[in-house]
Amino acid sequence: MREAQRARCWQTVYHERPMTMMMKVTVNGEARELAPGSTVRALLEALGLGDTLVAVERNREIIPRAQHAIATLNEGDTLEVVHFVGGG
Repeated sequence: MREAQRARCWQTVYHERPMTMMMKVTVNGEARELAPGSTVRALLEALGLGDTLVAVERNREIIPRAQHAIATLNEGDTLEVVHFVGGG
């Protein structure tokens, strides 16, 4: 993903909602703040993983890739994001 696209995605998730409280989630053991109503897809784009094949687990339940764009995140969610790496 190009840096300009990544920056634009970051702004969408974190900066385009002025005067709203941020919600806290945990991603791969790291605390993060997101705008309320953020989707799994928006989070992945902000992490630079928008077009990468990944598995996402939210609160110990797998979120199917087809639902990433509509699955909204909530305060206190715990996510594990795993991307696949080839090699031998």
